[in-house]
Amino acid sequence: MIRERLEAALAPDELEIVDESHLHRGHPGAKDGRGHFRVRIVSDVFAGLPRLARHRRVYAAVGDLMTTDIHALNIEALSSNEI
Repeated sequence: MIRERLEAALAPDELEIVDESHLHRGHPGAKDGRGHFRVRIVSDVFAGLPRLARHRRVYAAVGDLMTTDIHALNIEALSSNEI
């Protein structure tokens, strides 16, 4: 679900999503079944945007999942000219 949302909204050249939930067992957010994810996304949509604006674009794509599927999201958002 996360992958589909990010691909549709941001047309990434690269997208890596790692489920790190196993590292957070016992944390309050892990108890309700929501996961901890690390996202590395490369998209020209991010060109010229500051870090906060990039994160806002990612959250706009997956924001409603923060209440159902995602507890924590570690984001690395780059434009293609930064790799």
